[in-house]
Amino acid sequence: MTVPPPEQTGADPAQPAVPPPGCPAHGLGSDAIRRLYGPEAEADPMGLYEKLRAEHGTVAPVLVHGDLPAWLVLGHRENLDVARTPSRFSRDPRRWRDMQEGRVGPAHPLAPIAAWQPLCNFVDGKEHERLRGAVNDGLARFDRRGVRRHVTRFANQLIDEFAPVGQAELVGQFAAHLPMLVMTQLLGMPEEYGPRLVEAARDMMKGTPTALASNDYIVGTLRQLVERRRAEPGEDFASWLIAHSSALSDNEVVEHLRLVLITAFETTANLIANTLRMVLTDRRFRASLAGGRMTLPDALEQVLWDEPPLTTILGRWATGDTELGDQRIKAGDLLLLGLAAGNVDPAIRPDPTVPVHGNRSHLAFSGGPHECPGQDIGRAIADTGIDTLLMRLPDLRLAVPETELRWVSTLMSRHLVALPVEFTPGRPKQTGPAASATTAATAAATADAASAPATAATDRAEPPRRTGWWSGLTRLLTRRSR
Repeated sequence: MTVPPPEQTGADPAQPAVPPPGCPAHGLGSDAIRRLYGPEAEADPMGLYEKLRAEHGTVAPVLVHGDLPAWLVLGHRENLDVARTPSRFSRDPRRWRDMQEGRVGPAHPLAPIAAWQPLCNFVDGKEHERLRGAVNDGLARFDRRGVRRHVTRFANQLIDEFAPVGQAELVGQFAAHLPMLVMTQLLGMPEEYGPRLVEAARDMMKGTPTALASNDYIVGTLRQLVERRRAEPGEDFASWLIAHSSALSDNEVVEHLRLVLITAFETTANLIANTLRMVLTDRRFRASLAGGRMTLPDALEQVLWDEPPLTTILGRWATGDTELGDQRIKAGDLLLLGLAAGNVDPAIRPDPTVPVHGNRSHLAFSGGPHECPGQDIGRAIADTGIDTLLMRLPDLRLAVPETELRWVSTLMSRHLVALPVEFTPGRPKQTGPAASATTAATAAATADAASAPATAATDRAEPPRRTGWWSGLTRLLTRRSR
């Protein structure tokens, strides 16, 4: 996440961080308080988490944007304790002392993700059950085979754009676009909205100076969708939320569409990129695949342990004075769930190099009543999308040395910047209107402008034949590992 300039935060980057009175870190000494933003955090977040673990144990005092005090939860058990006990750690940001005292205004970089909204993940108790029930019921109505057909079709459209060239950049040309294309379809939006929403969503999650404008664009687009679906209901998530017995208001429908869209996009895009990188570079994966000891779903779960799509989650707020991990937490304190740090907690993973096939006890989707509701859809998008890509391009290989790969980190996530690959050029799988639609959408995204009108694709690609793909990839990876 971009470091806000001093005029935004009131902090002088040249001076050591000094906690305000009442800060949970007050009295520790300014040299003991580390920022979760800025050069150190953005260069090596996992390294920073381990420093904090060594210095403070399972719960560490930190500073977030504007040098506001917070606690980062590093322990696996402590993360679950916070996530599962809303009576002690509420999801309602209106409890945040710094927000109550005016230090988190509308222009603050964290405002788009911390300001209270009528959302299931910002409330607890009965209201949470009402709102979350509508989301769960809507997501449960999706036919999983239908979702995978959408994924296969859109994956093939994206692959068609670079298949004849023999080279591609898989983050920008595949991983960042596939989840949004699928989610716009599931939500009931025209396909051509996808590329522009990708740009807006990434900008908002980075917390840039234009994050608020990007958020406004997303909300405005979703309001238009709700108006259309109230007049013309369809078989889509927006229509199901509107018609649900929980009687959601238009604002509640819009905010939950935004929640599902952004969360699914951010987490799934990262999961796809991180898994593809592991497929192309990790010797453990190649050896296990060649020996038949790992499947693609296994690989996804391994990535969810080692490189979860979200490194931290903002946040929880203490409902009263309490203790956690030998730290004294005060009412109104902000806590961040350290998903990536908790996944490598030595208490549960003394040797992080040991594979964890089939183990889903990771924190990638958090836990408790606010656990990610659409995680199985995200898995389906990633699994099917990667499967389609590798079946279409069986000799896919990294085009640069692994040491040249770069990441960019924010408060909540760590993105692979680019994944350049090369392969034997092939023919597009789809032609006609479907290919034309994808070409227009890709051109619009590249220009970073409003999406050009495009014809909705109607072709249905055949599901990937897993047996053929696995045998081909096994031969390829065995050959490369020699």
